[in-house]
Amino acid sequence: MSTKPEQQNCQSSSCGNDLQGLVAEAKAHCQHCDMNPVCHPPALNTAQLESLEQWFPTRRRLKRGEALYEVGEPFNAIYAVRSGFFKTLLPSQQQRDQITGFQMTGEILGLDGIGSGFHACQAIALEGSEVCMVPYGSVDELASNLPTLHAHLNKLMSQRIVQDQTAFQILANLRSESRLAAFLMDLGKRFAALGYSPNSFVLRMTREEIGSYLGLSLETVSRLFSRFQEDGLVDVQTRHLHVTNPEALALIASGKHPH
Repeated sequence: MSTKPEQQNCQSSSCGNDLQGLVAEAKAHCQHCDMNPVCHPPALNTAQLESLEQWFPTRRRLKRGEALYEVGEPFNAIYAVRSGFFKTLLPSQQQRDQITGFQMTGEILGLDGIGSGFHACQAIALEGSEVCMVPYGSVDELASNLPTLHAHLNKLMSQRIVQDQTAFQILANLRSESRLAAFLMDLGKRFAALGYSPNSFVLRMTREEIGSYLGLSLETVSRLFSRFQEDGLVDVQTRHLHVTNPEALALIASGKHPH
């Protein structure tokens, strides 16, 4: 049986040097990446970072519609969204899939698998995206030696809990218009945290996906967008949305109605 080309290459004397070069290059990219504060505890100095061989994440690119992980898949990493947009969902063969959340650049995916060791939902890219895969096992092992890592992971989990609480508040609104308004306001705040406008952004998800997340039908979501536009609250051109009256939209999101 012939040896595969990649195996032959790894048997050569230069393989070790090449591998070291790739690791060094990965570290350099990682340390200067905009996502570094998400993947790494900011309190760690350069020397400590250099010692964390296992903590330097690897990148993975996904095409639109590609799954990052599936329901029931073994959990072994958390993912920092470096670019792009994702949806998490519970697939269903009888009814429409239940969207459980949307994640964008700078946010974390995969924490749902920590408790059971298996992912409880599916994560799918809504557009061409890239994530940094951080092996969870290495974090677990190093936490005792570097408590800063443990504190940083707790911070990431806390941020996710806050996001989930916001989602629960949105879904707790009994009025459909309040749910949609709160959803748009929350998206705006998340875009603003990235340095973008909170009032002008592109909706990466479809009306159907918004409806699944908010517990509304496609017809209701479409009708509400039309009403918001007629009332001068938003201007929607395909998926490009501009909030023209954020104060009034915020009132609706809170369950009130502008005068």
